[in-house]
Amino acid sequence: MMIELKDGERLDELQRNGYRIIQNPGRFCFGMDAVLLSGFARVKEGERALDLGTGTGIIPILLRGKTKGRNFTGLEIQKESADMARRSVELNELTDSVSIVEGDIKEAASLFGAASFDVVTCNPPYMTDQHGLQNPELPKAIARHEILCSFEDVAREAAKVLKPGGRFYLVHRPFRLAEIIMTLGKYKLEPKRMRLVYPYVDREPNMVLLEACRGGRPRMTVEKPLIVYREPGVYMEEIYEIYGY
Repeated sequence: MMIELKDGERLDELQRNGYRIIQNPGRFCFGMDAVLLSGFARVKEGERALDLGTGTGIIPILLRGKTKGRNFTGLEIQKESADMARRSVELNELTDSVSIVEGDIKEAASLFGAASFDVVTCNPPYMTDQHGLQNPELPKAIARHEILCSFEDVAREAAKVLKPGGRFYLVHRPFRLAEIIMTLGKYKLEPKRMRLVYPYVDREPNMVLLEACRGGRPRMTVEKPLIVYREPGVYMEEIYEIYGY
């Protein structure tokens, strides 16, 4: 299918099912964290999944290719990103199972209704400190800093839209782990699985993948570390598998 590319946009291969995605490097491009989250999240056959702050739609599109879920929705507040995501869905001929909604994470429950999803995913802004930001309204700043929503907003709305027993998957930074787990607990999202991501085997972790269950019992499994690089420029085998090479 032919699709219109606007100024500054490019078409990138996703190495999965022949899917491609429209991105604009001047705004924001998805990173490894989104891909790792799509590999960590589990969407079972027939389930409905919502991605909060979907950006250009990378996570719903990848989950559509990797899982047997029935329906995938991406919620995105920035008009231009939502437009790119919609065109990527059309380009990949996924309009029957993937939909993009323009709207605010803080209003997710009122947009979709309570207990309406089996799975929620989110790759939220990591940084709380906005000190020194020259242009907080710029897309890259919004994606990286808690300008339009906080992690508490994300957890609260995820808990509302999840069915009892539904699962919430997120990727974040380890330095905020204590706060994240406390916030999840506040909204009855019980952490069940955690995996730390290390750039190299001898470095500190720079990402954490978490699964929480709405109303789950206390018991968390800490999975083996995920190491990204064997050496500079060479991924570990598991990373190639997650990417789909």
